[in-house]
Amino acid sequence: MAFNYDKYLRLEKMPTLWCWGCGDGVILKAFVRAVEKMGLDQNDVCVVSGIGCSGRFSSYVDFNTVHTTHGRTVAYATGIKLANPDKIVVCVAGDGDALAIGGNHTIHGCRRNIDMTMIVINNFIYGLTNSQTSPTTPKGMWTVSQKAGNIDPTFDTCDLAIASGASFVARETMLDPKKLEKVMIKAMEHKGFSMMEVLSNCHINLGRKNKMVSAMDNLDWIDSITTPKKKYDALSPEEQLNLFPTGVIKQDTEADEYCDMYAEIQKVHQGLRKPIGVDDFAKKI
Repeated sequence: MAFNYDKYLRLEKMPTLWCWGCGDGVILKAFVRAVEKMGLDQNDVCVVSGIGCSGRFSSYVDFNTVHTTHGRTVAYATGIKLANPDKIVVCVAGDGDALAIGGNHTIHGCRRNIDMTMIVINNFIYGLTNSQTSPTTPKGMWTVSQKAGNIDPTFDTCDLAIASGASFVARETMLDPKKLEKVMIKAMEHKGFSMMEVLSNCHINLGRKNKMVSAMDNLDWIDSITTPKKKYDALSPEEQLNLFPTGVIKQDTEADEYCDMYAEIQKVHQGLRKPIGVDDFAKKI
């Protein structure tokens, strides 16, 4: 039986404004299939997106949605989650949105381990604003802001999330939608901050300006720089250079979750428990 996408989409917003062949549509479809398989009520899901190509995401899906300012997805989502701790809150942001102007909020969302899923669509470029260098643009690539070749060191989204304290970290590509869907389910089922990086193509503003003329050329490049984590771990450090491991990279089910700790603070104000002190968390320091 064919999957009924109509249930989860705002059909009046169709067709999308994404370029033909853009991976964002593949990611959107994987997300709604994940929601369906989890059996979630649409009223129990909130999708927050910022600015950029990924910012369109919240316009196209029929859930509770917030299309907010550049880099502020996690800040808005934190307020939404604290006010509605029983709801599924999902942030969708691009590499520029999440790691440049929004880098501070991303770090502190991870640090607090608040129960939300952050989907970072990494296409290695500022796509919507016509090809400026982003925090993930590979060294040497042409951009409109570095026409002689990018010299900036690049962020590894997953390493940043792990170092900042996220309790679930995963990476996939849009090349395998079924696998992407399965890992999205794991991310949304996890209690705590889930960082889900998805490598995607921008063949218009990255690919064709860097000798990847077609969408397929861009996809072949993504395939060449990724490998499953099990295979990655078996490689030597030299062989691991310039490769991204895919799959679940970190999963900590014991880490304290922020909404739970906030609930204890509320009990303090209600006189239902003594104030929280250092002794409560000494083992975590």
